[in-house]
Amino acid sequence: MAPRSEVVLFGDSLTQGSFRDGRWGAALSHYLSRSVDVLPRGYSGYNTRQARAVIRRAVEGVTSPAAFTVFFGANDAALPHRSAASVHVPLSEYVMNLRAICAFIKSKWPWTLVILITPPPIDEEGRLQFPYGNRSGLPERTNAAAGTYARACVFVAEELGLPVIDIWTKMQQFSNWEKTFLWDGLHFTALGNHLLFHEVIKTLRNYGVIDY
Repeated sequence: MAPRSEVVLFGDSLTQGSFRDGRWGAALSHYLSRSVDVLPRGYSGYNTRQARAVIRRAVEGVTSPAAFTVFFGANDAALPHRSAASVHVPLSEYVMNLRAICAFIKSKWPWTLVILITPPPIDEEGRLQFPYGNRSGLPERTNAAAGTYARACVFVAEELGLPVIDIWTKMQQFSNWEKTFLWDGLHFTALGNHLLFHEVIKTLRNYGVIDY
């Protein structure tokens, strides 16, 4: 019997936390459970620099990946002069790291579908309501900075001929997106998880990874 296909979710806290009940990773695992194993590879707090350093270890045990999601940038885009400066990665390095991560995956599994996901938008008011030790009165992330990194992610996907889920743009097409999709200005509400889940399923379907 042929091994079951795998979908690997590689990302930061937006991926690590997605396997809790009702979130996008858990929903994906349930939806695909009859035919595909969904493998969590989420690293809370990581940026692309750290992701590039751990990817060899992250893919240990992966045998037959039909697809990878690569979902980094929320930490890279943290402002370099505010409270989350330690996770900031300059834009040019972010681009290089994304290229290197995708190249590594493709070097091991040339057939696998690599799906890039942009960082989400930022509700700056929401970040100040959940400051996580930030006493400056200024958000450590801004939506403008996140948008710059999102556009860079789209650029890399187009350059490499890969599909991309531009969740930064997608969420902002809805009114009151700040509170509808984000509970703390960054991490997803139930509706935010639902939106990304459907975008991932649609991409897997459009590229022939699943037919249901």
